[in-house]
Amino acid sequence: MAFLEEYKAHVAEREALGVPALALSAKQTADLIELIKANCTDELLDLLTNRVAPGVDDAAQVKAAFLNEIAAENIKVDAISPVRAVEMLGMMLGGFNVLPMVHALASSNTEVVNAAVEALSKTLLVYDAFNDVEKLHKEGNAAATKVLTSWANAEWFTAKPAIAEEITVTVYKVPGETNTDDLSPASEAFTRSDIPLHANSLLQSRMEKPLETLAELKKKGHPVAYVGDVVGTGSSRKSGVNSVQWHMGVDIPGVPNKRTGGVVLGNTIAPIFFATCEDSGALPIELDVSKMETGDVLTLLPYKGEAIINGKVVATFKLNPNTITDEVQAGGRVPLIVGRGLTSKARGVLGLGASEAFLTAEQPADTGKGYTLAQKMVGKASGLAGVRPGMYCEPEMNTVGSQDTTGPMTRDEIKELAALGFNADLVLQTFCHTAAYPKPSDADMHANLPAFISNRSGIALRPGDGIIHSWLNRMVLPDTVGTGADSHTRFPIGISFPAGSGAVAFAGVTGSMPLSMPESVLVRFSGEMQPGITLRDLVNAIPYVAIQQGHLTVPKEGKINVFAGRILEIEGLPNLKAEQAFELSDASAERSAAACTVLLDNAPVIEYLKSNVALLEAMVADGYEDATTINRRIGKMKDWLANPTLMQPDADAEYAAVIDIDLNTITEPILACPNDPDNVKLLSEVAGTHLDEVFLGSCMTNVGHYRAAGEIMRGEGKHNVEKFWIVPPTKMDEQQLINEGYYDVYNAIEATTEVPGCSLCMGNQASARENSTVFSTSTRNFNNRLGKGTQVFLGSAELAALCAKLGKIPTVEEYMDFVPAKIAGKEDKIYKYLNFNEINNYALEPRTTAENKYGVTVKPV
Repeated sequence: MAFLEEYKAHVAEREALGVPALALSAKQTADLIELIKANCTDELLDLLTNRVAPGVDDAAQVKAAFLNEIAAENIKVDAISPVRAVEMLGMMLGGFNVLPMVHALASSNTEVVNAAVEALSKTLLVYDAFNDVEKLHKEGNAAATKVLTSWANAEWFTAKPAIAEEITVTVYKVPGETNTDDLSPASEAFTRSDIPLHANSLLQSRMEKPLETLAELKKKGHPVAYVGDVVGTGSSRKSGVNSVQWHMGVDIPGVPNKRTGGVVLGNTIAPIFFATCEDSGALPIELDVSKMETGDVLTLLPYKGEAIINGKVVATFKLNPNTITDEVQAGGRVPLIVGRGLTSKARGVLGLGASEAFLTAEQPADTGKGYTLAQKMVGKASGLAGVRPGMYCEPEMNTVGSQDTTGPMTRDEIKELAALGFNADLVLQTFCHTAAYPKPSDADMHANLPAFISNRSGIALRPGDGIIHSWLNRMVLPDTVGTGADSHTRFPIGISFPAGSGAVAFAGVTGSMPLSMPESVLVRFSGEMQPGITLRDLVNAIPYVAIQQGHLTVPKEGKINVFAGRILEIEGLPNLKAEQAFELSDASAERSAAACTVLLDNAPVIEYLKSNVALLEAMVADGYEDATTINRRIGKMKDWLANPTLMQPDADAEYAAVIDIDLNTITEPILACPNDPDNVKLLSEVAGTHLDEVFLGSCMTNVGHYRAAGEIMRGEGKHNVEKFWIVPPTKMDEQQLINEGYYDVYNAIEATTEVPGCSLCMGNQASARENSTVFSTSTRNFNNRLGKGTQVFLGSAELAALCAKLGKIPTVEEYMDFVPAKIAGKEDKIYKYLNFNEINNYALEPRTTAENKYGVTVKPV
C-alpha cells in the first residue's frame, strides 16, 4: 500500500495548491498495476484510466503493455475485461497503444475485435501502424476493413459534436492589452509544463483577485469567455492559451491535467495567440468588444456572426478562417490536419475519391501580379511558385527551434503526438533562459531533455552555450521556412513563422505546419546612414515613421497597427551582415508581425554560411548530438555555397502598405520608452531621465555591440548606475571578448557579467530592482518584464554604454560628442563579426567561469 499512501499524500499537497495531482510516473503506474492485479477498486481503476499521460510517455508504455496482456487474454484481471482493456487503450491517443489494438483485430474473441474496431476508428496517431491495418485488410481481415472504412468516412470527426448554433457564455473582460506575460508570467516559467499549477498565475500581475473573480462568474452556470481589447501580444507562449483553457475549457478524457475548448474574444487577437487557440481547440473570434463587460451573459451565434446581450446585437463578426468550425469540432487544428491526412490515406487504399466531410479552406483569387519575397519562400516550401495572401498552405518546416521555458511543453506535445522521431530536417533545443540561475526543475530538465531531443534526431545544445536565436540563425538555409516556440525566432535569411509549443512540436514531428498566408508590409530604406546612428535606431525608426504616417498608434483603445498579423518585408539595406539583418528581423516580433524577411545581396549570405559550416563542423567534433542531423545540414549548406542564388521579389508584387524611410532624416538615436515597444521617441525627447540600471544583452546583440560598449567605457572608471549588466548572447562571443581583452574593461568598470543567455531580458530568473528605471538593449519592455514595476527604455548598445557612464539618458549633444569619438577609426575592428572559417582549426571551447547575480560561481560546461 506504500504507493497509495504516498499518492494520497501527494494529492493532498496539490489540493492545498488548488490543483489536481500530477500524472503518474512509469514506476507509479507499475506499482498501481500490481495493486490492481491483487485487489482492484474503483479508485485504482480510475487512476489507471485517467491519470496516466497518453502517447509515448514512459508511463503510457507500462499501461499499454499491461492492457495488451489483458486484451490478448494472456492474463486475467477481474475488474478489467479484455473488452474494457481495449476501450482503455483507445483513450491513449496513439503511440504505445496502437499495435495492441491492431493485434486485437485478429483476436478470436468477437467482442474484443469489435472493441478494437471502435477504438482504432477514433485513433488518429497511428503512423506506420497504418501499414499493418492495410496489410490485414488485404489479407481479408474484415475488422481491418471496417477500420479503414471508418477512417475513410471520417467517423473520427463526424462522431464529434459540431459547434452549436448558439453558444452562451459569461464575459470575463480584461480591458486594454493583455500580453502573454499577463497570461503566463515569465517569473513562473519553470511551472509551465505543469498546466494547472502554472494557471494559478493567470493575470495575477495584472489585476486583483483574478481567479476569485473567475470563480464567481462560473456560478452563473455558463462557460466563461476570455474577452479583451487586444489579446495575446508578446511571446509565442502556448502556456498562455493553456492557462486560459484550464480555467475556461473542458477536460479531455484520458488526458490528465490538460483541457481543450474555450472561447476567446477580442477586438484584436495577436496572430500567434490566435493560431495557438486554433491548434488547441479553442474558438477565437475577433469582433468589437466595447459593449461587453465582465459578468455579462453573452450569446454567440457563430454561423450567423452575431453577439447578443439581453436580446440586443452588440457586435457582428465573421468566423476566420472559414474552416475554424471544423477545427473546433476536431478538438483543434492539429488533430484536424492529422485526421484529414488519415482519412485521405484510407480512401486511397479503398479506391475512393476525396472526402466531402470537411470544409475546404477559402482560397484567394489569383491577381496575376508578382510575388513578394516572403510569398516566394513560402511558395517554394509548399511546392508552388508563390502563395497569395489568405491562401491556406502547409509549407515544409526546414528548421525548427525550441527553447527551455517552452521545451518541457514541447516535449509533452511530442509525446502526445506519439512521435519517436522528427521529420523536420533540423530541430534545435537550447537552454538559454535557465542556464544562469537554474531552479531544481531546470536542473532536471537540463539533465533529461537533451537526450529526449537527440534520440529523435534533434540537436541539443548545452546550458551556457547561449541564446536560441543566435545559434538557430546559424543553422538556417537561405530562402527556406521554419518556426520556433519563441516569438523572436525570426531568421535573417529565409523566413520563420513563430508558433506555440504545440504547433512547434507538430512541425518538428511532421516536417510541416499549417499556415494561412498573411499579407505583407514593405519597409523600404533609402539614403545614407548618418553619423552616430546605429542599426538599433533603424529598428526603432520603423515604428517611429509608421506613427508619423498614421500606420501605427500607441494607445490601446482603437489601436492601429499595420504590421499586426502581417509579414514585415525589409528592403534597401542589401549589404548588411546577417547578424545586423537579424536586429531588424528580430524586432518584427515587437511589431506583432507574423514573420519578417530582409532582402540581402549574395555576399553577406555567402560569408555567413561559410562561417556557419565551420561552426557546425566544430559542433560535431565536440560531440554535439545528433551528429547525423548536423552533418546533413552542413552538406546542404555546402550545396548552396556551390551555387549561391537568392530569391528576389517581383517588381509588381503587391503589399498591404509601403513605408519609405529616408536614412538621411534619422539624425539622432530613437528609443522605445516605457512600457511599450511601440512607444518610440527621439533621444532629445527623453534626455536627462535618471537611470538605476543598464542591461546590455539579449538576442538583439552581437559581438560588435560588446566591443563598442567596451571602447566607449574604456578608461572611464566605474559605471554610474546601480548595476550594469553585460551578458553576451553566446559562449563564442564571450570567449572572443575575453581573448580580445574586453572582459578586462568590463571588470575595470565593475560591470556584472553573466552566463551567456537571455538573463534579464525575459525576467524569469534574474530581474532588475523593483520599481527601477532601466535602459536595456533587450527585446521588450512590457510592464513587469524586466522586474516588478520597472520602467524600461530600449535602445542601442552604444547608447547603453553612455547611459551606464552618466547614470542618465544623455542629451543628443552628449551622445554625439562622446560616442562617435570613442569609436572613430576602429569601426572595422569593432563591428567585425565571428567568421569561424577564418580561424585556423577552429574549435568550440568550454565556457569560462563566471559569477552570477547571487555571487555563486557557475562551473564551466
